[in-house]
Amino acid sequence: QVQLVESGGGLVQPGGSLRLSCAASGFTLDYYAIAWFRQAPGKEREGITYISKSGDNTVYSDSVKGRFTISRDNAKNTVYLQMSSLKPEATAVYYCARTTYTTGRYFYSENLYNLWGQGTQVTVSS
Repeated sequence: QVQLVESGGGLVQPGGSLRLSCAASGFTLDYYAIAWFRQAPGKEREGITYISKSGDNTVYSDSVKGRFTISRDNAKNTVYLQMSSLKPEATAVYYCARTTYTTGRYFYSENLYNLWGQGTQVTVSS
């Protein structure tokens, strides 16, 4: 079955860290760039970071730049999102999605993605 499965979400205190995983199955991750999106309660889904097929190009939204790091291990068919210095406004459902889009410049456009995971909940609260 072709799918992306996110994991690693949970409850974390403000200032804490969390690492999310996006595991691909049913296809080879090497052929795709991956992005992470998030949707906070009552808000639209937003693109927060992108990584190219080889991992040599990454893009971050201003809202997470300097605190979040995206990486990938193609041998494990997995993409990671390391989140640090978490703030309560980071509370959201986090999704990964795949695309053949190569430059990353407009990675936040959802219509570029043809497969989405089911999402994992991240709650930042004391």
